[in-house]
Amino acid sequence: MRTKPSTTPLILEVTPDAPIPPQGIDYLHLGTIHLRTYQRYQSFLTPAENDHLDHAVLTGLRAAAVFLDITLRNATGRATPAPEFIDQLSDAVVHVPFLGYLYFEVLSEYLMLHSVTPETKACAQAGELNNWLYKRLAFAAVDGMDRLFDLARFHPRHHRLVQLIGGIEPALAPGVAEYVRRRLSHLFARTALHPSQDAASVTFQGTDPGTLRKSAPGLIGQMIFREIRYMPRYRQLYHCFEKAKALEAWEYWNSEGIPAPFNGILPKGEIGIHPVYPRAQVRLWTAEQDSKGCLHPAEEVMAVLTPHLASWWAPPRQRGRQTATADPRAEAAPRARSLLPAQRAPIDGIPHAHPAPEHHDRHQPHLRAIVREHDPRPRSLPRDA
Repeated sequence: MRTKPSTTPLILEVTPDAPIPPQGIDYLHLGTIHLRTYQRYQSFLTPAENDHLDHAVLTGLRAAAVFLDITLRNATGRATPAPEFIDQLSDAVVHVPFLGYLYFEVLSEYLMLHSVTPETKACAQAGELNNWLYKRLAFAAVDGMDRLFDLARFHPRHHRLVQLIGGIEPALAPGVAEYVRRRLSHLFARTALHPSQDAASVTFQGTDPGTLRKSAPGLIGQMIFREIRYMPRYRQLYHCFEKAKALEAWEYWNSEGIPAPFNGILPKGEIGIHPVYPRAQVRLWTAEQDSKGCLHPAEEVMAVLTPHLASWWAPPRQRGRQTATADPRAEAAPRARSLLPAQRAPIDGIPHAHPAPEHHDRHQPHLRAIVREHDPRPRSLPRDA
């Protein structure tokens, strides 16, 4: 509400027929689902689009392979000096944007779990985490993040990282780099690799692409998902790919009894409304803010939640510090064997999971659609913000 003051706030009241578990789904683990969805609908792309996608993923992997291997070695006991690790991480985010998401989530976790400020203690007394901390971090780290929340742009180097954390809570600055080194390394191994893989024996340098697709499906899927969103024709393909994931998510939430899911390991305030939950009622009001900043119901909106995706949207393509060409990853490179299967691959028995691609508003495309209908003024509705 502070960064988008023209938006009409809404209050939603969810009344399930029974108590529900506080259950979240971590979007960092969706890479395997992204890969499987692409394999399933690969025929929707032209040969040229598939070639471009293949080339972009391979180029990004080659550019970041050394750091990816360093991360796996740190996950299995090596201790790279933290300042060096953070600087290498910052450089690698440009080539593998998914690392920016890991970086941000690790720092969010660090701040919320270790903060001892009066504000954080007041939240704790109310049974809440202080999620203002990670928002302040994002807005301070990247210009315009309050308008376009794209974590591919989040890659502070070591000196800047210490400054950022020191500006939020000085006592946490000395330990942040080492925490990121240890936690991000572990999280990367968990989210990038297939559960059957031994992180100590996997390498990204010179590895056969087909082998990587099997050993690191989580990372390959995240990279494919990010690239495919920026294809010129993705406006026409959006519903083909996203509806498949949404149906899985909705079925999973129904089977688990979750009418209001949240994203991530920690409940950071990103809660959504399941649009086809059969055992709950949902009422909706516009809201008014009082002098203390609290919201109160104003006018009830007679709306019915329906399982439709919001209109297609993708943020402007960002290339960070790469400025040599309009698209540096389009530079000539040795043609490697395709990372992706030429034919549709069989669907493995992978558990259903949340379909959302990005950080904020991942689980409520249906809610965004209602907001757009209620307030027809044109404005951008980034999928990441």
